[in-house]
Amino acid sequence: MGPALQIVIITVCIILSAYFSATETSFSTFNRIRVKNLAEKGNKKAALAIRLSEDYDTLITTILIGNNIVNILATSISTLLFVGLLKSQDLGATISTIVLTLVILTFGEITPKSMAKKSPEAFVLFSAPIINFFRIILTPIAFVFKCWQKLLVLIFKPSEDDGVTEEELISIIEEAEEEGGLDKEDGELIKSAIEFNDLEVGDIFTPRIDITAVAKDATYDEVSKVFSDSGYSRLPVYDGDIDNITGIVYYKDFYNEAFSENDKLDTITKPVIYVAKTQKINDLLKDLQNKQLHMAIVMDEYGSTAGIVTLEDILEEIVGEIWDEHDEKIEEIKEIGEGVYIVSGMASISKVLDTFDIDEEPDASNANGWAMEVLGKMPETGDSFTEYGLQVEILETNGKRVENMRITDVRGSEDEDEDEKDENDD
Repeated sequence: MGPALQIVIITVCIILSAYFSATETSFSTFNRIRVKNLAEKGNKKAALAIRLSEDYDTLITTILIGNNIVNILATSISTLLFVGLLKSQDLGATISTIVLTLVILTFGEITPKSMAKKSPEAFVLFSAPIINFFRIILTPIAFVFKCWQKLLVLIFKPSEDDGVTEEELISIIEEAEEEGGLDKEDGELIKSAIEFNDLEVGDIFTPRIDITAVAKDATYDEVSKVFSDSGYSRLPVYDGDIDNITGIVYYKDFYNEAFSENDKLDTITKPVIYVAKTQKINDLLKDLQNKQLHMAIVMDEYGSTAGIVTLEDILEEIVGEIWDEHDEKIEEIKEIGEGVYIVSGMASISKVLDTFDIDEEPDASNANGWAMEVLGKMPETGDSFTEYGLQVEILETNGKRVENMRITDVRGSEDEDEDEKDENDD
């Protein structure tokens, strides 16, 4: 075998090594949804790529076998070439090892993998027919390795794969947002849907203090005035006190069914369901849908009314705030400067901490409860505290609760102060 033929064989092996490396990267990083859509539109290469990826063990075995064969062959031929040219076995083997290592790393591994990662879908479509050909001709060797793999599984019994976790799904969505493949609004909607099953009624309900209700024996004018003043289309009806809510009166029933001052609310009151704060909202959503209701009464552990939760409250956890023409639009978390926010006392503390990328879970459900928890007393206007690297100042209170607070992210300034202190100590 002459030097010219040896160089040709080495070159072909390096090209094949680059191909196998790029194929491995592209099949492990390509967007399956995008390629699957192409397959559904009749793209045969895309359909083949999906079939190959579904049997990933066989695919990766084929790639590794092919890559190792061409790399070993290139190394062997290179050794013969340099030994023949340098007329020295030791020196030829040494030079061959150095040269082939650099060539394979640069042109057979790093470069093709980098290029394939930038356009994995395009390379998958190009590579699918070729790698399928290699899969067919290397089937006997791949079969031996698959048997070996099954034997290892029987011996070591690896733990079962639990699939993709919720945290991993959210990380995938965040990466898609950063790479520009997914709009931020769409990403937030998907993340809300994923986290939906974890939410409980206690995370979203309207507390007792904010309930607008009417007494069972209220007059026509009294009920009419509450509807007019509140703008609500449904009102809980209580017997005696708000701990004994017996039903719900609908605006359209009140005005459309010839209700008069002599009638009692019982005649138009709709039934109500009672739920615990610990009930999952996805279960409650199903109950409300099955019973064709829009509101549930939330009970505490003592059997008293803790608050109410509506169908709208549940849907807002997926699609965000829903405002109608009667709602006063309130921005619960409003940015007024870099790292500075005005926060409503009723804002979800989980959403507040998420705004600052803080992974903590206080016992309180809203910002008002968090302030009470940290201060150890009823918050008053002017009170302040620092928690989780956030400086909080109570701006306005209303009776027993916080209306608004200013939250400033001081984590950066704390780090700077620490650095200055270290420099002074040095």
